[in-house]
Amino acid sequence: MSKKQKFEVQENESIEACLNRMKQQGYVPVRRTEKPIFQEVKKGNETIYEPVGRQIVFEAQLLE
Repeated sequence: MSKKQKFEVQENESIEACLNRMKQQGYVPVRRTEKPIFQEVKKGNETIYEPVGRQIVFEAQLLE
């Protein structure tokens, strides 16, 4: 078993559910990373990038 692991919050999962899943596997969160997810939208000749969501990833450490 790895001492560190990354857990991504799934599309239809709450942050709390992800934390509970982490805890059930014996891990405790040490860092949270959020990345925006953009969508390319073309308006005439320009291309605009609009935020459509976010990806949340928790870095977790094995609880000993």
